[in-house]
Amino acid sequence: MNDQYTFDDPRTRYPAIDPPEQQQGGTGLQSEMDPVPDLGESTYRGTGRLQGRKALVVGGDSGIGGATAIAFAREGADVAISYLGPEESDAQHVLEQIEAAGVTGVGIQGDLTDGGFPEQLVERARTALGGLDALAIIAGKQVTSKDLTQLPDEQFVETFETNVFALLRIVKAAVPHLPPGSTIVTTASLETWQASPERIDYASTKGAINTLSKGIAQQLAEKGIRVNTVAPGPTWTALQVSGGIPADEIPEYGQDGPLGRAAQPAELAPAYVFFTSAESSYVVGATLSVNGGVPTP
Repeated sequence: MNDQYTFDDPRTRYPAIDPPEQQQGGTGLQSEMDPVPDLGESTYRGTGRLQGRKALVVGGDSGIGGATAIAFAREGADVAISYLGPEESDAQHVLEQIEAAGVTGVGIQGDLTDGGFPEQLVERARTALGGLDALAIIAGKQVTSKDLTQLPDEQFVETFETNVFALLRIVKAAVPHLPPGSTIVTTASLETWQASPERIDYASTKGAINTLSKGIAQQLAEKGIRVNTVAPGPTWTALQVSGGIPADEIPEYGQDGPLGRAAQPAELAPAYVFFTSAESSYVVGATLSVNGGVPTP
């Protein structure tokens, strides 16, 4: 069985997916995708690197967030995940994996764009876990719009509300409760540097997240709190099948990169584990690109 400790050819370690055209309404369900993304359920082996951590994974019901939540649990952390109501079944799958690792798993349902939910999320996670010392903020909104003249103002605003404003609100709510040694990991994107003309609102938020995170990192380092960013490349998640890319692009998704395939969420989780573990104790304000070899600055 392949796991994160085997040395396979990266071109074939995971299959180059050739999915059929597919689209789902809303934010999409991972369990209804073809093929279903790999969260590392059968492959991720922990070594205790996050033993005793109390972590909140924002958007931990599926995709990169789900894979990160599972990895955190298998590394020994108690984990709370946030998710939207329609994603309940995906969230329950991840919570089952967390609890099977012998740690505490907590699901918190709510919309990051709703009023004070980001602040409520932090408080509920902190209460349920008996503390909080790690944040992984992964949830995001991505909707394709080929013609900027047809890009609704409401979509532009909601993308920023979900991806940027919610992040800042969560961090602001969490900081007073984070002890020295805590970590925050945010999520940028390859589109931080290579903006897709079909996703100018999404790409703009990812550039903002990268810059915002570096500024926050400088402030919080003085408190002993480390902030870093993961920048994924094309990764097979529910974002793609819920309007994130045009349906006719799905069959060849990610195949134009150097490795010839899209990533699976399981391949992103180790980056979040690294930034959350003591192994990265001298890493502050960094951006780690996990994009299959596409050149970035």
